[in-house]
Amino acid sequence: MDSALVAAGERRIGWAARSMPVLTAIGERFAAERPLDGLRIAACLHVTAETAVLMGTLKAGGAEIALAASNPLSTQDDVAAALGEHGVGVHARAGVDRDTYYRHIHQALDISPDIVLDDGCDLVNILHTERTELLEGVSGGCEETTTGIIRLRQMAAERALRFPVVAVNDTRTKRMFDNRYGTGQSTIDGIMRATNTLLAGKTVVVAGFGYCGRGVAERARGLGARVVITEIDPVKALDASLQGYDVQPMTGAARAGDVFITVTGNRDVIRGEHLAAMKDGAILANAGHFDVEIDVRALDELAQAVHRGVRPSTDEYVLADGRRLLLLAEGRLVNLTAAEGHPAAVMDMSFSAQALAVAWLARERAGLAPGVYDVPQEVDVEVARLKLAAAGIEVDTLTAEQEKYLHSWRLGS
Repeated sequence: MDSALVAAGERRIGWAARSMPVLTAIGERFAAERPLDGLRIAACLHVTAETAVLMGTLKAGGAEIALAASNPLSTQDDVAAALGEHGVGVHARAGVDRDTYYRHIHQALDISPDIVLDDGCDLVNILHTERTELLEGVSGGCEETTTGIIRLRQMAAERALRFPVVAVNDTRTKRMFDNRYGTGQSTIDGIMRATNTLLAGKTVVVAGFGYCGRGVAERARGLGARVVITEIDPVKALDASLQGYDVQPMTGAARAGDVFITVTGNRDVIRGEHLAAMKDGAILANAGHFDVEIDVRALDELAQAVHRGVRPSTDEYVLADGRRLLLLAEGRLVNLTAAEGHPAAVMDMSFSAQALAVAWLARERAGLAPGVYDVPQEVDVEVARLKLAAAGIEVDTLTAEQEKYLHSWRLGS
């Protein structure tokens, strides 16, 4: 192992840990209580410094861990090297091809896991399609993303899901802070690093107005951009309109936009007919989970020439009439490919919920039927309480009379 790479990874992990006081405190608790003793955990997550802090927390709790990457372009090789030195089985390398990506997931599953952690449902999918011999030994899992939860709920509806999975993504601390503030900031960060463009005065089209889309739209507007929202959900579209955003179909937005950011969790949000209508120099970025939101195949077919790496994480597609479209991060997650993903302070909450959910699963798994479960409310509240305490922020508590009022139907006005 390259000692310089390991040392660089240690520094990166240490820097992240400084901004993750809640997860650090949980790690100290786990080291004392050992709630995961004897458990084997297979994880498919972004191999970043923040994930390394989570792995350290689970290992402190007694777990044996095998980790694969949930995105081949987000792996930090120095972090992977450092984790390997600390006894985590890491199967990840930056920039691998699709076949190697899936081979790494299979290698992580070779541990014969008791519990799985997923980010996008690829690992769970492989378990249910290609590694079915391992299913009997899996007693539970956690899912980190909106895209993964959509897949898991469909599996549950079709009675295909074989074990209980906790929807970590659906906690209030995850949706409100990770999705909104983390995705919002890191997506804009990735676009800035890749293009060095000025957003002030530009028209930024945000496809999708869920928690992630709201965060991206807020940050873009804060930097002086005119923001257009595209949506399929009438309620979300109305919300965007009442917040002052211009709402219109992608067909119209394609002609007006300077920067396009997809944040939907669905495929073909930007299609060939949209690409054909875009102005010269339009920037295409994806902050949804998989590289299917922008139809890259259609872009390849439209292009007469492709200039790779004209800027970091930026490929230039030249159309027949000379217009140039700039695709960032190959259509993959721009915030993790062109930048470093969410700030560690945000991941502190998401991964704290993940760690506590794993401990809850370890206690309760024997009594849980296959299906998708919400994170227990007390876990969500505990994460928020610990985060406030770490920041030195105090909140009010209910008086006895207030408690009585809230729990009685007999008291009128």
